[in-house]
Amino acid sequence: MAGKQTTPKQAALKRAVFLDRDGTIMRDRGYLKDPEGVELLPGVVDSLKALCREGWKLIIVSNQSGVGRGLMTVDEMNAVHARLIRLLRGHGIEIAASYLCTHSPDDECECRKPGIASLEKASVEHSVDISQSWIVGDRESDILCGRNAACTTIWFNTGEFDVASELPDYVAESWAEIYEKISDA
Repeated sequence: MAGKQTTPKQAALKRAVFLDRDGTIMRDRGYLKDPEGVELLPGVVDSLKALCREGWKLIIVSNQSGVGRGLMTVDEMNAVHARLIRLLRGHGIEIAASYLCTHSPDDECECRKPGIASLEKASVEHSVDISQSWIVGDRESDILCGRNAACTTIWFNTGEFDVASELPDYVAESWAEIYEKISDA
């Protein structure tokens, strides 16, 4: 009996973990403008290193409406993000790409979560199979983005934001739990 055939294009597609930034991988400090305020959350380093070792592409997808609201400049946002990337890289964690939406909620753009334009762009630019990928975030917009894109969702319940219990595929209260759920898939 012949097995299911995979086309070369399908075989080249990779799995990714789409990561929210503020409140998920780094402490949420509001509209952070000072790179020195970047602080990784407990458990992030070990979990992301393990996911990298397992072959997952790590992609940051973040709403940064502070720019669109006039509360920070693009340069300030980029400096904070560059510091985050340097910290992660210093721990051997490679972020494949980052997609930062600078629009305000009133702009109604498609790249702002829960819109899926950033995930679709990442899919094309990094050969990602969204249906085999996960999204991790601490807010409802993160979970809705994942659902809208048909990827598996994990709500990182930090106690800061409420998400309707029926929305996420999984709920985790630590990075150890997040890693366990993704690794077991």
